[in-house]
Amino acid sequence: MSIVLLVASYLIGAIPFGLVIGKFAGKDVREEGSKNIGATNVSRLLGKKLGFATLVCDCLKGFLPMLAAEMVLGDAVNKQLIVCLCGLLAVVGHMFPVYLGFKGGKGVATGLGVFLYLSPMAILISLGVFAGSVALSGFVSVGSLLSSGLMVLWLWLLGESSVTIITAAAIAALIWIKHHENIGRLLKGEEKSWKKK
Repeated sequence: MSIVLLVASYLIGAIPFGLVIGKFAGKDVREEGSKNIGATNVSRLLGKKLGFATLVCDCLKGFLPMLAAEMVLGDAVNKQLIVCLCGLLAVVGHMFPVYLGFKGGKGVATGLGVFLYLSPMAILISLGVFAGSVALSGFVSVGSLLSSGLMVLWLWLLGESSVTIITAAAIAALIWIKHHENIGRLLKGEEKSWKKK
């Protein structure tokens, strides 16, 4: 059963909701803007409503597989580990979707869903960090990097388990890796600012 849950989590995470929503709106989000299938690019190209819809769908991809695993596994000894792995694999699915030749998004929204399941309190703190850093810098990428990177600290301060903290660290590392181009543009002063839209 654990294997089924893990594979299902990856396959659910791999569903490219941003691309699907864009197609229904008559646009392939992979061909314009940042060419990313995530909520930020959808919002830039198709408006905030469809961007928000993408955000919610991608967030649920991380949250629901963990909830399902929690319910199915019952009192299993390795329950927490499997639940956390389901969340991690959902993020991996979003970043490297089998349906799109393993070329996916940056995992922020799906990671948000995982973090929300792991610790709502930590999410509240990180959302504050995200909003503040984006407002001050004008860069969504800065908010994504800071909020994901600091998630591990918040979980540790809140006394969460080592499995939870390691899961968050792995997801944060993947998010930073997928943002390597953004990091490069930030260092060169070439990153697109949300304020200059």
